[in-house]
Amino acid sequence: MNKVERLKTSFESYIRIPWQQSAAPSQRVVFCMYDAIDELRIRAKIGEFQLVTEQAEHEWLPFDLTDTFANWLGAQKYASKYYEKPELLVTLLEKYADDIVARFEQYILEHSAGTNTVVALTGVGSLFGLLKVSQIVARFAPLVTGRLLVFFPGSYREDNSYRLFDAYDGWDYLAVPITADNSK
Repeated sequence: MNKVERLKTSFESYIRIPWQQSAAPSQRVVFCMYDAIDELRIRAKIGEFQLVTEQAEHEWLPFDLTDTFANWLGAQKYASKYYEKPELLVTLLEKYADDIVARFEQYILEHSAGTNTVVALTGVGSLFGLLKVSQIVARFAPLVTGRLLVFFPGSYREDNSYRLFDAYDGWDYLAVPITADNSK
């Protein structure tokens, strides 16, 4: 069984366990951890993660961050100036974060995501160099009353440290880590 299949099996084992409804927002976050090289394989298998979620009698709601920066920047009044001088973008990144959060909140409201819904977040790698995943996850988590599933191309250390693309800048978080090695 390859790593992606083992990750799906680990996730399936987790998602079938009854959910504690009184869990704090950070405890309702689940990270599916995988090597960045497996990103395309994971994306090709997202439907299988959805299927095991639905077989466990939970709802599935996908949210993809991949194109959010390009769409947001393209909509800015002075976008062409930022293309010429990208170093000026640093001053706008908090507005980009606010935009992502507002879009996410609107999306889960429009789709009536409830306590039985898995909101699956893909494309977090597209935040690299722009925003910290920890910043976005911390803002998304309280908006999700079910589970926030983050497909995460990076690593997890036993001290609850997460690293996007195994970069030096990691962070500690109380989420549930699921890896290919969790499967039997």
